[in-house]
Amino acid sequence: MARMMSDGRGFIAALDQSGGSTPGALKAYGLAETEYSGDAEMFALIQAFRVRIMTAPSFTADKVIAAILFEATMDGRIGEVPVPTFLWAERGIVPFLKVDKGLEAEVDGVSLMKPMPTLDAVLERAVGLGIFGTKMRSTIRLASQSGIASIVAQQFEIAARIADFGLLPILEPEVLIKSPDKAAAEAILLDELLRGLDALSADRDVMVKLTIPEVRDHYTTLIAHPRVTRVVALSGGYTRDEACRKLATDHGMIASFSRALIGDLRHDMDDATFDATLKTAIDQIYLASTVKD
Repeated sequence: MARMMSDGRGFIAALDQSGGSTPGALKAYGLAETEYSGDAEMFALIQAFRVRIMTAPSFTADKVIAAILFEATMDGRIGEVPVPTFLWAERGIVPFLKVDKGLEAEVDGVSLMKPMPTLDAVLERAVGLGIFGTKMRSTIRLASQSGIASIVAQQFEIAARIADFGLLPILEPEVLIKSPDKAAAEAILLDELLRGLDALSADRDVMVKLTIPEVRDHYTTLIAHPRVTRVVALSGGYTRDEACRKLATDHGMIASFSRALIGDLRHDMDDATFDATLKTAIDQIYLASTVKD
């Protein structure tokens, strides 16, 4: 798994929609809120959607090297097989887990992660299920030095706890694509990330998931840092075409897309159409991740 994440040719599928984003994901899939009642039915539907993606013929390690799972998906099964086992043993895809519990209200131009009181228990269960690493998201709207410093400090603090369980943390301090100071925020973010990375011991590595930057190849020094396994890009609300166009010009970054990957899939598609539609997205994202302009 470590070799796949450092050297594998492909991209990461982000299949980790949680409570707040699930209704929107289901609506885009063609399932309105009137078609289910309560959280249990909602999560059952999104789980079935994720399983349909993971079992599609085109969803293999030829182009998808890893998948980020929501906690309920990690705990689920495909047939009699735990989902993480299915991904790795049947498809050769490295399983990751989303661990954050959502965002605090914005302060100082940023939104920190909410407390994670059950984190240690979740990480222990993840290790037992064969999860390789984790992902946690916070957001940056303004180019605030103090705000961005607090975001990065929190990411590294929790990453240290995650690494104590032998898992590889993905740090995701997302600069919002509608930020009025996006390039300036990304300049501050790079400096703060490098400062945090330089403080890591030689036995601690991380991945970093970031918005595709305004300045081409802005994160080159981050990509080359000895403590960074991989730098991956989120789609951040861009359409797939736009996200792929931007990513194809940024050397060293590969995709970790969610909406841009699954946005054309519909509940009423037959299996052949579903897989063909998914394959089109996979092929486009793979090309943007591996063939650079």
